[in-house]
Amino acid sequence: MKLQRKNRLRALSLGAVAVSGALALTACGSDDTGKKTTDGSSSSTSASSIKCDGAKGQLLADGSSAQKNAIDAWVKSFSQACGVQINYKGGGSGAGVTAFTQGQVAFAGSDSALKPEEVTASKKVCSGGQGIDLPMVGGPIAVGFNVPGVDNLVLDAPTLAKIFDSKITNWNDAAIKKLNPSAKLPDLKIQPFHRSDESGTTDNFTKYLIATTPDNWKYSGGKAWQAKGGQSAPQSAGVAQQVKQTSGAIGYFELSYVSDGIKAVSIDTGASKPVAPSTESATADIAAAKVVGTGKDLSLQLDYKTKAEGAYPITLVTYEIVCDKGNKADSLPATKAFLRYIASEDGQKVLSGIDYAPVPDEIIAKVRTTIEGLS
Repeated sequence: MKLQRKNRLRALSLGAVAVSGALALTACGSDDTGKKTTDGSSSSTSASSIKCDGAKGQLLADGSSAQKNAIDAWVKSFSQACGVQINYKGGGSGAGVTAFTQGQVAFAGSDSALKPEEVTASKKVCSGGQGIDLPMVGGPIAVGFNVPGVDNLVLDAPTLAKIFDSKITNWNDAAIKKLNPSAKLPDLKIQPFHRSDESGTTDNFTKYLIATTPDNWKYSGGKAWQAKGGQSAPQSAGVAQQVKQTSGAIGYFELSYVSDGIKAVSIDTGASKPVAPSTESATADIAAAKVVGTGKDLSLQLDYKTKAEGAYPITLVTYEIVCDKGNKADSLPATKAFLRYIASEDGQKVLSGIDYAPVPDEIIAKVRTTIEGLS
């Protein structure tokens, strides 16, 4: 569902929200099945507006496979301006956090904030400091489906939980019919797909199920998929590709991976109308997010149980994870310059048309201040 997404963010004027661009989640080249990040000069940043401040050499990074579209756009502009090579291996949030706590990368991308034990582990590589979470963008997690003859589909949390827990196995099940009385649902087996790698997208998707329908989703949650049954694929692009080529399939991934052959589910939240995933509907939910991190950490708490009109409940925030102190001297200038650029107004304007939702004004302002203090 790509309803008028291309130009919406620039016009967006929610009081608590700024058009502040985004980390759209990434993998390496093999994960490049989502929507392209740029459409010519309209989405590029003037090299003269990027402050290199002594950045040089190369940066290694890893993490969230959902950031690919954003990273591609940011790296292209930043590298042209500063001559810095940035190698972002999008192995998933779990891989990124592991690489960071082992000192293998300058920064990591994750769709879930650091856990206490991960913060503790980070202190071994952040001399005199620790790893912190810097939210760069929010976005909707779309539930994509491929059901012949069905273009519009509404599901609610209990039905989603039963589908992904292999309790509802056919598309003409009575529970799905009840939510879609006018749809011509076929007698077709449901093929649910989930992530095979440790993923912040999985973590956020299952947090939604745990929060909204605990009686139907009795798993503890986390980056690793826990339910039995279904099929798996690596990274967001892998799940999207499987849904696209499999009749009867359903899966979860970032909105930018919804493409030809994949439709997106609208969620019945209890509001007057079902809510489709979009930058606006995700922003409406993220606007209510609260900072729960302490010190320089800016991790957020999202409202998965929202019933607000027009608010899409299955959202995530992508964090860049970096040392607050004790960054390696040879990579610090480039790390700060890159993070400064992607958090800036110019950096975020690049992303206004690739299906990600902005971070609230007051939070992105704190992110910018925190970046300046990295050492």
